[in-house]
Amino acid sequence: MSKLTGTHSEASEIDFTTLTTVPGTLKVHGAPIQILDLPGIIEGANDGRGRGRQVIAVARTCHLIFIVLDVLKPLGDKAIIESELEGFGIRLNKKPPAITVRKKDKGGIAITNTVPLTNIDQDEIKAVLSEYRINNADVAIRQAGATADDLVDVIEGNRVYIPAIYVLNKIDAISIEELDLLYRIPMSVPVSSREWWNIDELIEKMWTTLNLVRVYTKPRGLAPDYSQPVVLRRGKCSVEDFCGAIHKEIAKQMKYAIVWGASAKHSRGQKVGLEHVLEDEDVVHISKK
Repeated sequence: MSKLTGTHSEASEIDFTTLTTVPGTLKVHGAPIQILDLPGIIEGANDGRGRGRQVIAVARTCHLIFIVLDVLKPLGDKAIIESELEGFGIRLNKKPPAITVRKKDKGGIAITNTVPLTNIDQDEIKAVLSEYRINNADVAIRQAGATADDLVDVIEGNRVYIPAIYVLNKIDAISIEELDLLYRIPMSVPVSSREWWNIDELIEKMWTTLNLVRVYTKPRGLAPDYSQPVVLRRGKCSVEDFCGAIHKEIAKQMKYAIVWGASAKHSRGQKVGLEHVLEDEDVVHISKK
């Protein structure tokens, strides 16, 4: 953390050295990314042990989680951390289930599915709904392999779906053969924080996983400002999102926008409205009413 962001974060060979949340900022491809160094999570954190609830509550607000593991005992610690985060409603490296539950006043339970139900049947669906006192609802399942847990997640409605990268630290203490085995763990990057090995790969993995869109502003009559991009998330990168990231009133004042870059139809620029979806490294000029 200290080397990445220039912010001091206590570190040592002893586990759980970090006792408070330490914020820092890392610039990647011109985009400032805030990184929070959180205290370690212990077994029982979801029940409040070791200030676990406060730590996990902060993790819920993040767009990406680094789970730092010791290469000498990665799988045991990985299982504990995943279990604690799961218990607090965090779903790692998963997408929200393609299931909808629409409550209604009458008519009982109507279930439709566009894929075969292999891990749950209609009786089990009705049993889960009954547990939540839902007696009238339309249920639509569009996800292959949907489970009862997926249905519960949709009903509860308070789950967050966050990508995670497993940072396998201390590779300077293992052999090449052992390192090859570590790469079989999905979404993992082996590193050595002491020797500063493979940090570039970790940063690139972070960048691609975050899936960010950098958009540059262009004032009237001036060259684009490439020094401070407006950073948006893929899926929320329309011109309206761009305006909102600068100031909430700009979208209301906008007459039209001119866009240059990958999302524009013409190299000379394209005149667009608020709904236009921007691509990475587009340049935008906002014309006000």
